[in-house]
Order: sequence, then C-alpha cells, then structure tokens
Amino acid sequence: MAETPAKPALDEIDRLLIRELMSDGRATLSNLAEKASLSVSAVQSRVRRLEARGVIRGYTANVDPEALGQLLSAFVAITPLDPSQPDDAPAALQNMPGIEACHSVAGDESYILLVRVASPRHLEQLLQQIRATANVRTRSTIILQTFYEK
Repeated sequence: MAETPAKPALDEIDRLLIRELMSDGRATLSNLAEKASLSVSAVQSRVRRLEARGVIRGYTANVDPEALGQLLSAFVAITPLDPSQPDDAPAALQNMPGIEACHSVAGDESYILLVRVASPRHLEQLLQQIRATANVRTRSTIILQTFYEK
C-alpha cells in the first residue's frame, strides 16, 4: 500500500502567522511581518504557502447573527429514522437556509447542526423542513448565551 506523503510541519513562525490571521483576518502583510520579525515578502511567501497547502482555507467576515435578525440559535441533533437506508442527511441539508454547520458526532445521534433563525416559530418550521428533507428525527437544544466563539 502506498504511503501518503507527510505534510511539512508548521514551524513557530507559521503558527504565529496563523494565530494573528485567526485573530484578525484583515491583518496587513506589513503588520504580520513586524510581529514575525520578517520581511513583507517573506511573510507573503509563507502566507501563500499556507493557503496553497490548505492550512488557511479562506478569509471570512465575522457577522453578528442578531444584526441579521437571527435572534435564536440552537444545536439540533439528528438521527436517521431508518438506519438501513443510505445516510445522505449532510448533503440533503447542506444548502438549507438557517443551518450554519453540520458535525458528525459519536454518541446517540449521528449529526449535530448549528442553526440560527429569527424566532421559535421559525425554528419549528426549520425543524419540520429538516425532518421532511432528510428523513430524520431531531432533538433541539436552544442556546441561551454564547460566551465565546473562536
């Protein structure tokens, strides 16, 4: 069996650049260069290499869900109703509005979804849509307060 080549290890400078970009995705190359004690071109080369290797997968805006009218967040655990059928829940739910993330988990449920909606009524509608689309049962936990998200 052929071995998959190991990815080169990240050094301390790579880790520093990643931490800085995770903290501020809009950090300038000159700011990163100053923090890493490197030239701008050296930092640019390292960041491009991290992007090419898939370590840095992209840059996004961190948006306040409440500013978008999504006042209710919940974790929704889902389990297929018929385990003998193909499990296509992640693909079936991937583009459904209101679902922000889908995680495969170990335990009683198969997946945990992070959902954000405007109200309890919207959550109820989304749950009905999830059940009908993916042929699953659901168990919801409403998030009261988020202390931090990284």
